[in-house]
Amino acid sequence: MKDLPLNALRAFALVYAHGGVRAAARELGIAHSSVSRHLGELDRWLGVPLLRAEAGRGAPAFTPQGEALGRATLAGLGEIAQAVAVLRESRPAHAVTLSTSPSFAIRWLLPRLPALEKSHPKLELSVQVEQRLDAMDDGRVDLAIRMGQGPWPALHVEPLMDDALYPVISPTLWQASGRPSKPAQLAGLRLLHDRDPQAAWESWRRIHGPARLALQGGARYTSSDLVLRAAAQGQGVALARHRLAADDVAGGSLLRPFGELEVPLGPSYWIVRPQAKPRTAVAAVIDWLHWQAAGSRRPAR
Repeated sequence: MKDLPLNALRAFALVYAHGGVRAAARELGIAHSSVSRHLGELDRWLGVPLLRAEAGRGAPAFTPQGEALGRATLAGLGEIAQAVAVLRESRPAHAVTLSTSPSFAIRWLLPRLPALEKSHPKLELSVQVEQRLDAMDDGRVDLAIRMGQGPWPALHVEPLMDDALYPVISPTLWQASGRPSKPAQLAGLRLLHDRDPQAAWESWRRIHGPARLALQGGARYTSSDLVLRAAAQGQGVALARHRLAADDVAGGSLLRPFGELEVPLGPSYWIVRPQAKPRTAVAAVIDWLHWQAAGSRRPAR
C-alpha cells in the first residue's frame, strides 16, 4: 500500500473518466504536462502500457490493462470520496435525526419543538418525513416514531402514546347541517375518509352506528393531515385521531359534534430505534418525547 503512486492513479482515473488529459487537468487544477507526467510515471511503475501508442491527439485509446485499471481506480476512488464526504458531514454529538410520518410531524411534533429547544437548548433535532426504517442501518436516522403495530424486526420498540378516534366537523358545516348531536345524524352528512386503515369509519359504525351509515361515498385522502384540513374547510365530517386533531379542537377550528363518544385505539404511537444503547443526545430526546406524551395524555373517562 505504501508504494502505490496515489497521485498518478488519481490522475489516470480522471483521464479515464473524462476521456482526455485536458479535462483531467482542469479538474485537478494542474498543467496538462503534469497529467502526462503522471501517466508516464504510472506506465514505468507498472511496466505495462496503459494507452495505445497510436492514440495521437484525439481521445485516448486504452489498452486492455488500461481499461481494467481505469475501471478499478475510478470505482475505488469513488468509494473513498463517498466515505470521506459522509465523515465530513458527520453530525456533532448533540445532533439527533428523527423520522416520522408527515401527519404526525405537522400535527403533533412540530408544535412542540419550541419546548424541546427551551428544555434542551444545545440539542439539534432534525425531522425527516420518511416511512422506511433502513436509514437506521447506516446511522442517518437515530430514532423514529411510527403509528400502528409494526412489525419492526431487529429494532428496539417502546410505546409512546395511545390514541382514540372521534368525528370532527367545522363549526360552519355543523351549523349548516342543523347542529347534529347524535351519531344517527351522520347518515345525512358527507364523510371524509383517511387512507389510514386504523382510522376507517367502519370502526366507528361498529361501535356507535348508525348501522345504515353508507361508507362508500365521500372523498378519500392519503394522509391524516389532509383529511383534517378538508374537515376544517367544511368539506365534510372526518374521523380524526385525537392526537392529531386535539389542537384544532381546542382552538375551535374543528368541533366534536357527538361529545365524548370515541373509539379507543390503545397504544398507537411507538418509538423505534436501533438495539444498541442510544447516545446521550438521543436518550434526552426520547425522555422528552415521553414527557410530552404524558403532558398531552387524555383524561380518563
